[in-house]
Amino acid sequence: MAITDWPEGERPREKLLQSGAESLSDAELLAIFLRVGVAGKSAVDLARDLLKEFGSLNGIFAASERQISAVHGMGSSKYVQLQAIFEMSRRALGEQLQQRDVFESPGQVREYLQLKLAHLPYEAFLVLFLDVQNRLVASEEMFTGTLMQTSVHPREVVKRALHHNAAAVIFAHNHPTGMAKQSQEDELLTQHLKDALELVGTRVLDHFVIAGNQTLSFKEKGLL
Repeated sequence: MAITDWPEGERPREKLLQSGAESLSDAELLAIFLRVGVAGKSAVDLARDLLKEFGSLNGIFAASERQISAVHGMGSSKYVQLQAIFEMSRRALGEQLQQRDVFESPGQVREYLQLKLAHLPYEAFLVLFLDVQNRLVASEEMFTGTLMQTSVHPREVVKRALHHNAAAVIFAHNHPTGMAKQSQEDELLTQHLKDALELVGTRVLDHFVIAGNQTLSFKEKGLL
């Protein structure tokens, strides 16, 4: 059945206008983006197929052009549009964090870090550089691969902190195929970086571990 044949209150576009975007499921939001389905399938059906194929919205955004195009009803143009929406979301959240103290909106910090890291197929170490009012100055992916003291160089982090005149930093790294749980290496690395940054007067406010939709905060766990 085509979406136009659904009761008006159940159609994704009308539902969004009546109740807001937060009232829609992932499939319904994705269906609005897709606009149309394929023969025998509505846009919502196609959206459900995508979510089943890639596991989540993050999985869809992380998929390659080849993977997206392999789904019947999709193609290069849809892949480009998805990537544009994803990047706009990241930039919009980044702009908000530049305008206010990050502690005023801890949920937005988590959302921003998830958008930056959760979709990556490799492990990456991200640093948020903050000014004296804890507003975002810059966000840099500094290291990739297995994160250990031997692969994350404190002098490089200190150098970038001085470059941005950062009063504080927030660290984040992802576990692409694991749980949002810190390892002993993560704890040692955080302390090592904290000690190095203290020498130049830069505070470490938190270290987040990102795994899909899960996040772990070192500060909340009492590890900082």
